[in-house]
Amino acid sequence: MPIPMDAPVPHRTLLRDDVYRSIRDAIVRGQLAPGEQLRDQELGAWLQVSRTPVREALQRLAQAGLVVAQPGKMTRVAPEDPTLIRSARQIAAELHALAVSLAFESLTDEDLETMEAANGRLREALTSGDAEAAIAADDDFHEVALLRSGNPLIPDHLEVVTATLRRAEFLHFESVKGSASPEQHTEIIAAIRTADIDRAVELTRANWSALSTEAAICD
Repeated sequence: MPIPMDAPVPHRTLLRDDVYRSIRDAIVRGQLAPGEQLRDQELGAWLQVSRTPVREALQRLAQAGLVVAQPGKMTRVAPEDPTLIRSARQIAAELHALAVSLAFESLTDEDLETMEAANGRLREALTSGDAEAAIAADDDFHEVALLRSGNPLIPDHLEVVTATLRRAEFLHFESVKGSASPEQHTEIIAAIRTADIDRAVELTRANWSALSTEAAICD
């Protein structure tokens, strides 16, 4: 029987993706701490799934550097690695800069208002010490250019490195509460408004190149 192309199945998130995101987010938020042992059975019971999607998720997390697997022995949450964080920032900086470059001509006044609103939420969250809200607001700010870039591969490639960076920010939030990121975001918006693409791109690259959390990790 041929595939019924005229009656597509409604899009649904695959179970294994849900499992992957749940474990990833627990690691990023520090609920699963560096060095903590991860047992398939316990994770499966928590997520109410079989061991198969759990194992698939752990393999993906190992590739992302968030999990360390020892075949035949055990799987643990990876320790923090300043070198990996530095590498992740380099990749994130270049990909976000590329997104702004590609999105520049498509950004509207409404897009800029969305970025300004997200930046306002970021500033408030940093002041109040709300890590969850701060990181969500920062994601919202940068997502505008990612969506307008027209290149769906950029978010896909960012997903791996962003998890590493967000974990560092969650675990060392006290060290980034005084971040200059809101001011940098304001400058990015100003550069876009004045049609200065080179400055907007460079400011975005600089925003992601900051290594403020690395010092805290190395202490």
